[in-house]
Amino acid sequence: MTAARQLARFVAGLTLDAVPARVVDRAVLLTLDTLGNALAAAGEDFGRAALDTAERLGGAPESALLGRAARVAAANAVLANATLAHGLDFDDTREDAIVHTSCVAVTTALALAEATLASGRATLEAAIAGVEVMCRVGLAVPGALHARHFHPTAIAGGFGAVAAAGRLQGLTEDQLTHAFGIVGSQAAGIIEYLADGSWTKRMHAGWAAHAGVVATLLARAGFTGPATVLEGEHGLYAAFAGGHDRERLAALLDSLGRIWELETLTLKPYPCGSIAQPYMDCAARLRERHAIDAASVAWIVCRTSAGPVPRLWEPLAAKHAPPNGYAAKFSLPYLIAVILVKGRAGLAEFTDAAVRDRDVLALASRVTYEIDPTIDYPRQFVGDVELTLRDGRRLRERQDRPRGGPDAPLTRVEIETKFRGNAELALPASRTDAIIAAVNRLATTPSLKDLMTALIPETPR
Repeated sequence: MTAARQLARFVAGLTLDAVPARVVDRAVLLTLDTLGNALAAAGEDFGRAALDTAERLGGAPESALLGRAARVAAANAVLANATLAHGLDFDDTREDAIVHTSCVAVTTALALAEATLASGRATLEAAIAGVEVMCRVGLAVPGALHARHFHPTAIAGGFGAVAAAGRLQGLTEDQLTHAFGIVGSQAAGIIEYLADGSWTKRMHAGWAAHAGVVATLLARAGFTGPATVLEGEHGLYAAFAGGHDRERLAALLDSLGRIWELETLTLKPYPCGSIAQPYMDCAARLRERHAIDAASVAWIVCRTSAGPVPRLWEPLAAKHAPPNGYAAKFSLPYLIAVILVKGRAGLAEFTDAAVRDRDVLALASRVTYEIDPTIDYPRQFVGDVELTLRDGRRLRERQDRPRGGPDAPLTRVEIETKFRGNAELALPASRTDAIIAAVNRLATTPSLKDLMTALIPETPR
C-alpha cells in the first residue's frame, strides 16, 4: 500500500469517537488560537491584500472571509484565511517537522464545513485529519526541506488541506489517494523571503490550502494523481528533500490513529519564528532575575546548532538591523534585544516603526552566536543565551524546549487571553465572548451558524 493510500484510508475512516477526548479538547483550543491569529492579521497590509484578492476571485458564496462580511468560493476563502492565520507567525509548530499546521488544517476545515453545511463535529474531524496528515508528511524528512531552501509548511500543507477538505466532501479512499497525488504536483514555496522580509512566506499556507481544495475538487471530478506521490522515484521526497528514510515513513504511517501528533504541537507565546522562542524566554528570565539594563550589556552570545543559522543569524549584519517588521521576526539579534530592552515582544514590537528603535538596534548589534554541535536540531528547539556585562560578570540561561509545547503547554486561560488580544484588533469584545463560546461547543453543535455569525464584522470593510 502506498503512503498516499494509507493516509487516504485514515482520513476516510476517521471519526471523533476514535479520537481521545484530550485530543479533541486540544483541537478546540487550536481552532480558537487559529481564529485569533487570522483576525489579528485582517487589518494588516498583507491581510487586506489577501482578502481583496480573494474577493476579486469570488465564486459561489460558500465560505466566509475572516475579518470581512464577504463570502466567496471555498478554495478562494482558504487562500486568504490561511494566509491570515499564518501571516503574523503566531501560529502553532510541530517542532521536528517544522510545519505550521492549524493555519492550513483549521481554516480549510472551517471553510469546507460552511460550504458543505457540516456539523461542528465533522469540522473537528476534518481539522484533526489535516493536522495528523500534515505532520507526518513533514516528519518523514526532518530538516531536509529547509536545507534545500523550501518552507516545510508550503510543501506539506497541501496534504493537510486535502485531508480536511476531502473528509468534509465525503471523498472515497480512491479519490483521496488521487487528490494527494494531485496536490503533490502543486507543492511549492522557497524561503528567499529571508533576504528582505517580503511577504511570500505568509501566503505559503494560503496557497497550500487553496491547492488542497482544488485537488479535492479535481479528484471528485475524476482527475487522477500518482499514488506514489510521496515515496516514488520522482516523488515529493526525492524532489524536495533529496530522498527519505523508508523505515521512518513506514513507522509514521503505522502510527496513524494510535499516536496523535496534534498533542505534540507547540502554540506560540510570541508572534515570530518558532526556533527563536526559547532564546526569547531565556532573555526574559535574565532581564527579570538580574534587573538587566541594556546599557550594562557588553556582549551577548547565543549557542545554536548549524541548521537555523541561515534563517535566524546570517547574514549577521542584516540580522543586526532588520529592514522591516516582518524581517525582524526571523532575526535572533533583534528578538533577544527587544526582550532585554522592552521586556516584551508582542505584535506592537514588529511594526516597521518599532524595529527602528535605536536602543533595541544598539543592543542587537552586540548579539552574536556560536555553534553547539550537541544541540540535536530539528529534534530540539533549544534556547541558550549568555550575557557578558561591562563589569565582567557573565550570566547565562538555557531552555531545552519552547514554551507552549507538550512539556510546558499554554493553559486554556493563556490561550483564551491570547485569542482576545488578537481578535479584538478586528472585533468588539462582545464578539470575542461569542466566538469562544461557539468554538467550545463545536463537538456538539449541528452547524457553524453561531460561530460564523459571531465572526462577521458589524461594519463591512
